[in-house]
Amino acid sequence: MTTETMGRTDERTRWLRARVDERLAAFLTEHVSPVDDPDVVSAYALLREFVLDGGKRIRPVLCYWGWRGAGGDDCDEIISAAASLELCHAGLLIHDDIMDASNTRRGRPTVHRVLGESPAILLGVLAMTWADELMAGCTSDAARLRGARLRYDAMRTEVITGQYLDLLAPARDGVTVEQTLTTIRYKTAKYTVERPLQIGGELAGADPALLGAYSRLGLPLGEAFQLRDDILGMFGDPAETGKSRLDDLREGKHTVLIAHARDHAAGPAAHHLRTWYGNAALDEEHAAQIREIVAATGSLAHVEQLIADRVGEALETLHAAPITEEGRQALSALADRIANRSR
Repeated sequence: MTTETMGRTDERTRWLRARVDERLAAFLTEHVSPVDDPDVVSAYALLREFVLDGGKRIRPVLCYWGWRGAGGDDCDEIISAAASLELCHAGLLIHDDIMDASNTRRGRPTVHRVLGESPAILLGVLAMTWADELMAGCTSDAARLRGARLRYDAMRTEVITGQYLDLLAPARDGVTVEQTLTTIRYKTAKYTVERPLQIGGELAGADPALLGAYSRLGLPLGEAFQLRDDILGMFGDPAETGKSRLDDLREGKHTVLIAHARDHAAGPAAHHLRTWYGNAALDEEHAAQIREIVAATGSLAHVEQLIADRVGEALETLHAAPITEEGRQALSALADRIANRSR
């Protein structure tokens, strides 16, 4: 891919992000608290701030390129559909932070740390309700909307199932690498890449061959996205990620990094993992030792290879997909950035 082509893709992606933010801001301005109670008004304001201030807009971007890859032209329809995915994402993030007992998100206190868990649950539900409203009104073409809604509904079922698998993992002994990858597929890969691509494609009237290709490239790319996220959660720079490097370790998040490390650690290293991973009292000194064990057992290198393999699989599918050339080039550039990002 030439520098000129990448520049055009970047410019179009920046344009899309700006349009999505404009659509979200306008929608949220129209959806203010129906009562003038100051505490309710401030909660709505916090939700607005959470939605608009930060986030990578990955799902809207992929929805847009799923649309363009199927021959769709720029219009308000795809902007509203893309924005609905960001609202849904915001609601799920709020709930995910509660379940993970996370203290920070995007460099700020999580919503439940500001308001409490019960109010945060309500705001998460509100964001997902508004996402439905945006999606339902994004087009007047009933057949295409029906196809997009089927993908959208499947996405929500899948991400909730993946989240449930994630909650079950701490109560199960010896969670394997394969079990962890199954959770990743449902909690992240389908919801982050596969379904947004297909939703955009459905709205543009994509044929079954392209929708199938979106699935075959979306799943490995989505898995690569989460595997990178797990690396950043353990090794990333909090100034870039906006999240503490201790949260996942204290929570005892079940990742491929840890599943592989447990399979290959012995003696004092295995004891250290059993003692400190998932320990709420974990400090930076013991966390640093966990990172050393993950690297020494080859787990970090193993996950990096899994990421490279999945990106390669996605790009191979993309090369043969019946997609517009513009869409192929854009998704090729995005694949590298999704899998090899630093935040």
